[in-house]
Amino acid sequence: MCQEVSKHISISAIALWRKTFWFTDKTLLGFNTIITPNSIKLKGHYKKIVDTINAHKSAPQAALIRNLNPIIRGWANYYSTVVSKSAYGQLDNLVYKKLRVWASHRHRNKTVKWIAKKYWQSISGDNWVFATRQEGSNPMRLVKHSKVRHVKVVGDASPYDGNLIYWSSRMGTHPEATTRKTTLLKKQKGKCNHCKLYFREEDVLEIDHITPTMSGGKDEYKNLQILHRHCHDTKTADDGSVIGTHDKRRLIEEPDEVKVSRPVLKTSRSREGAA
Repeated sequence: MCQEVSKHISISAIALWRKTFWFTDKTLLGFNTIITPNSIKLKGHYKKIVDTINAHKSAPQAALIRNLNPIIRGWANYYSTVVSKSAYGQLDNLVYKKLRVWASHRHRNKTVKWIAKKYWQSISGDNWVFATRQEGSNPMRLVKHSKVRHVKVVGDASPYDGNLIYWSSRMGTHPEATTRKTTLLKKQKGKCNHCKLYFREEDVLEIDHITPTMSGGKDEYKNLQILHRHCHDTKTADDGSVIGTHDKRRLIEEPDEVKVSRPVLKTSRSREGAA
């Protein structure tokens, strides 16, 4: 079993595990078992990336990104449950250097600044994203080795316990909620964009357009957010888009001044007789 495990994780982690549990009669000595990607697998993954880049020396940037993304994403997801931050950073650095060589080979007479401006873009605050320049549409970008650690399920939580908020925020899907609501919950990590507080199971949630549709906002995910009902009311009151909140079906009666007929007070018969 140890031989099978050591194919994918660091040998030093196995040795530390043996030292902690086997040589002390299963008595903990206070050590932490650190599992990292195996160096052989690390080199094999990088070689696969290099081979892909070399095979696309004359191909467009979009074709190179399209072939690299599945390789990087799959390997990063596989090792997301172990301590991989250092390995991910090392790989991203090596891939960046290899891509610089790839870009310089295509433009031998251009300066480094010109090449960097052509192939690396600024997206969402990240100034060194290997991505295409597509005016008026979403650019195709190269994914990085994710540094987000796998988060264990809290306590005895179960997908069948009815906790819609927790599982929608974690998985982005839930059988009792719409796809739009679960997608936004996962995107916002279970937190309201207005008050910055986490949603609770008993909270009433509503989907809001960041830029109101009456102001030209589109009905698409990048213009949507999920808020508490009271936060939604506050936000729509501030931006003037009162129409569209949960009370939109409430009828508001016109004032008497613009009506053709005004209400008439009728007196009772008893008072008429007394008069």
